[in-house]
Amino acid sequence: MSWLPCGTYIVRYTQDMAIFRTRPQKIALILFLIFLFTLPLYSSRYIMTLISMIAITVITVEGLCIVTGHAGQISLGQAAFVGAGAYLCTIFIQKLGLSFLPAMVCAAIATGVIGLIFGLSALRVKGFYLAMSTLAAQLILGWIFLHLHITGGTHGLFVEPARIFGFEFSSIQSRYVMVIGITCIMIYFAKNLMRSRLGRALVAVRDNDLAAHVMGINVSYYKLVAFFISTFYAGIAGSLWAHFIGFINPDQFNLYDSILYLGMLIIGGMGSIVGPIFGVTFMKVLEEISIYITPIVDTIFPAVGAQAFAAASMALYASIIVAFLLLEPRGVNHLWNVLKSRYRLYPFSY
Repeated sequence: MSWLPCGTYIVRYTQDMAIFRTRPQKIALILFLIFLFTLPLYSSRYIMTLISMIAITVITVEGLCIVTGHAGQISLGQAAFVGAGAYLCTIFIQKLGLSFLPAMVCAAIATGVIGLIFGLSALRVKGFYLAMSTLAAQLILGWIFLHLHITGGTHGLFVEPARIFGFEFSSIQSRYVMVIGITCIMIYFAKNLMRSRLGRALVAVRDNDLAAHVMGINVSYYKLVAFFISTFYAGIAGSLWAHFIGFINPDQFNLYDSILYLGMLIIGGMGSIVGPIFGVTFMKVLEEISIYITPIVDTIFPAVGAQAFAAASMALYASIIVAFLLLEPRGVNHLWNVLKSRYRLYPFSY
């Protein structure tokens, strides 16, 4: 049950189904969106780049949350699907002459079909074996990125700035607004998806696929749909990544990133829309702090070396993921919900 502030009551079904039930919540959302979209007016290039990278990664992890957090199907190939979206969008623009929006949608659909093919294994296996089959997707797609002539091989591909209705997103400010706008749309779509019949069916499959089958839910169909939507999100994220960075190569979409995406989902909280936002922001900020501290540590302790400290940073990321699994498996999102409940019930927070 979602607790409401004292004196706030649900009197209509539309109120109960609303995403934001109170006026303060709506005002807070509007102010937050105003802050995000006006940030280029008073922020530095570094801050805009960091927030844009967080936003693109949020789309990726939201897709992973749909297939893993909501449908209960483990995937270790999300980075490869992001790469597929990036390469396909770039190829559609350069070879077929499509503009950015049609190319992005076509790349996302094509990436979804690729994910659907690798998701067929979910119809026969689950758990560890499913993880291995999605790992195969990471390895196969990585090999394709590296060896096909059309992908540029090890040299990669340069990506021209995106164009929408004749406007070129060449500056960092315009690319930032484009990324934030599409991210908001994808989060809104994910939120409404999980409130629909499809979302409830995915949760039923996750909790107990045998019970879901007995209840009349087509388990095979919904598992495949979950893989398609997850990789569709990865395709959108890959398209944005390619046009924000301006260059793509196979090294940008490796197995380490796929595992890190899963770690972000664990830290943020599986089974929630807000969880990936918390997890991605937490890990990205921690990564930036590590990058900032590494030269300082190298200067103060030259015997340690920057490479050793970078390796220690990766060990720190792993330790944080293990700590969340042991101490708070429901992630930061659960802590946030507890904090909100205590605030709403104050002074009777017990």
